[in-house]
Amino acid sequence: MNTNTIEQERRRKRGRCRKIDHSPWESCLNIRDAAAGDAAEIVSIYNHFILTTSISFEEESVSEQAMASRIADIQGGALPFLVLTDGDTITGYAYATKWRVRHAYRFAAETSIYLLPGHGGKGHGAALYTALLARLAEAGIHMAIGGIALPNPASVALHEKFGFNKVAHFSEVGFKFGRWIDVGYWELKLEGA
Repeated sequence: MNTNTIEQERRRKRGRCRKIDHSPWESCLNIRDAAAGDAAEIVSIYNHFILTTSISFEEESVSEQAMASRIADIQGGALPFLVLTDGDTITGYAYATKWRVRHAYRFAAETSIYLLPGHGGKGHGAALYTALLARLAEAGIHMAIGGIALPNPASVALHEKFGFNKVAHFSEVGFKFGRWIDVGYWELKLEGA
């Protein structure tokens, strides 16, 4: 047994490690509410996507202070902002925002999820989405909506794995890195909401 495996076994026995549902990997994974102190790790994940992909339509890096404010605003609006940790490292996060500002939309939320590069395909996204969707249903959200910059086969697969259905496709609605980008929207009616 290597040192890392021994430490994971010690943490598991103390109740600090567990196998996350939908994950084939044994690890010290935990999902919890984000805190302002998590902003540095969250922006290190998010800024990668801003600066190197068209997954996010933001074009400038986000500061730790701005992210801490976003976390507080989302949670202050009674919506979840969750982080996935592996040991002491944040390896992903997911959150929901109001779909639209008009009051009649109050039972719809748009979901977002980002994983640390290299952590896809390990069940981490599924674990985060399971927790996020459960929290949305508990909060009385009736419709979860996922907007996806296309192409993004991994995100499409994750949404469809959870039963989201594609309901819209906007052609060339975004422009980043010198090219036009399509966006699709997927929806999921939440059980119990």
